[in-house]
Amino acid sequence: MKTHTTHLLVIGGGPGGYVAAIRAAQLGIATTLVEGQALGGSCLNVGCIPSKALIHAAQQFEAAVRAGSGHSPLGIRAGAPAMDLAVMQQWKDGVVGRLTGGVGALLRKHGVEVVSGWASIVDGKTVEVAREGAEPARWRCEHLLLATGSEAIELPGLPFDKGGGPVVSSTEALAFTELPRRLAVVGAGYIGLELGTAWRKLGAEVTIIEATSRVLPAYEEELCKPVLASLRRLGITVHTNYSAEGMTRSSDGLRVRSGHADEFVVPADKVLVAVGRRPRTGGFNLESLQLAMNGRAIKVDARCRTSMQGVWAIGDVTGEPLLAHRAMAQGTVVAECIAGQRREFAPLAIPAVCFTDPEVVVVGQTRQAATEAGITHVSAHFPFVANGRALSVEAGEGFVRVVARQDNHLILGWQAVGAGVSELAAAFTHSIEMGARLEDVGAIIHAHPTLGEAMQEAALRALGQAIHV
Repeated sequence: MKTHTTHLLVIGGGPGGYVAAIRAAQLGIATTLVEGQALGGSCLNVGCIPSKALIHAAQQFEAAVRAGSGHSPLGIRAGAPAMDLAVMQQWKDGVVGRLTGGVGALLRKHGVEVVSGWASIVDGKTVEVAREGAEPARWRCEHLLLATGSEAIELPGLPFDKGGGPVVSSTEALAFTELPRRLAVVGAGYIGLELGTAWRKLGAEVTIIEATSRVLPAYEEELCKPVLASLRRLGITVHTNYSAEGMTRSSDGLRVRSGHADEFVVPADKVLVAVGRRPRTGGFNLESLQLAMNGRAIKVDARCRTSMQGVWAIGDVTGEPLLAHRAMAQGTVVAECIAGQRREFAPLAIPAVCFTDPEVVVVGQTRQAATEAGITHVSAHFPFVANGRALSVEAGEGFVRVVARQDNHLILGWQAVGAGVSELAAAFTHSIEMGARLEDVGAIIHAHPTLGEAMQEAALRALGQAIHV
């Protein structure tokens, strides 16, 4: 078996892996990246990007349906629209293809060796790669970076059927070639709500089953109320405090139960199981390294080093939060550490965004988190119903909230719910990372009319200086 050498070997070509590889190459480090599927990982291929493309297409179709029904408040009238699902999927796949192709081009430009194949760890400095159409080969390295991502969680009674069966993961739910007439979604987290809402807007009957007491259980209830109201307005049925038991014998319905109550059946042509994701630690002989673990996740320190010298790990495989932008930032840290720089992954805030309808953004500490940390704080919110830009684009629902220390007004966190608030995440994060106070944000001139003015107004309100509310 032929053996190659490299300084840094990266297993996984997702957002964390390819960013680490490119940054390492920029720093003059000989780098090899091994990926068994498509470059870009789950995020670019079957996650973040295609789901947002699907959400956009669904929003456009819903707007056309409203115009066709004569219910558009803007006075727009049109004939009844139709959705060509094949064309939509082709467009979505085109978006994905452009981005993954771009990743490949960037890796080539920076001189990263990309190996298409499945890696299996031999030891902390040796990896064997099985390649389709070629003999297996080995790579020896000084540094090994594990960036293998995460995988969808299966439920015992609802295993995924990738052969066209009724039970699917988010991967298959992004690629339906026919509109499911009745879609049941198990799990009311952000993945279930994003995809369930999109397919409802495209015409499916959607029922959501959630084991906890409310939708988006990981987020503050006040942030979730506008999302729940939107689900009901769209005609989506939501069953909270219910668990999914399995399919009916005829596979045309989902059996659900609440506590010890009798079962009932939710009719369904397709069942999307979206109960979360977990680190992908199987299939590449990770256990041979005997690394320290946090449950299923690889344990790392502030520099993303594992318990074995020369072995690093980033992204979803290291546990929560499972976010592509976290993985990217960690990848940069690792590359710069290997190059001899003194770097740590120590962000003050990592933005989290739900692309629901309306969108939800959380950055930094919430009021509850500040209280639990023993921090005396002040908070204030500004409603979008008082924001000119929001009203002019039919987006008056929701608000922006700021949380700050009471003693020196240092900003601790932001929360927002509303149409388009995902684009405020960067400004929220900047203010926290740069140590802004309420007075700083309140004094900055914000362009009018924009949604960003709600950020300034929330800060002013927390100071008792509210102008527009």
